Amino acid sequence: MAKNLEFKVRYDSIDNLLPKLQGLKATHKEVILQEDTYFHNPKGRLKLRETESSNDGWLIYYERPNNTESRYSIYELCRIPEPTPLKDLLSVSLGIKIIVKKERSFWLYKNTRIHLDTVEGLGEFVELETVFQGQSDKEATTEHQYVKTMLELNLADPIAVSYSEIPRD
Repeated sequence: MAKNLEFKVRYDSIDNLLPKLQGLKATHKEVILQEDTYFHNPKGRLKLRETESSNDGWLIYYERPNNTESRYSIYELCRIPEPTPLKDLLSVSLGIKIIVKKERSFWLYKNTRIHLDTVEGLGEFVELETVFQGQSDKEATTEHQYVKTMLELNLADPIAVSYSEIPRD
């Protein structure tokens, strides 16, 4: 399974983060509208991600502890060319836990994905995912902490859980 180091915070105004991203020399990749359907699952988390810009979906399984510090996540991804039949099958067999809709502005600094998320019914968040791609744990952790520090995310309100588990207004 693949591995990354994650950190998520509630952020008052993600627009205020743009100068810090430019100072970091992060690259803006795209803005994506995503719909994540979370399914009841006895182990880990299972979601089907669909985007407005593609007919393909992604089935994503991941395991990650719930805590407010940066934490490791192990995951598997599978591209789904036609997600509707699989969504129907998983809905019947496992049941839908919740559907999370968000607008994600995706930035990249080296191996760290920086997501500026506006989540329907929840507000604005910043999520870091430092993907392990051949570097050592120490190198990945150092990069992750550097991005966290440069963006001053240690000053924000950390979130321990998935968007699917945050109480709605």
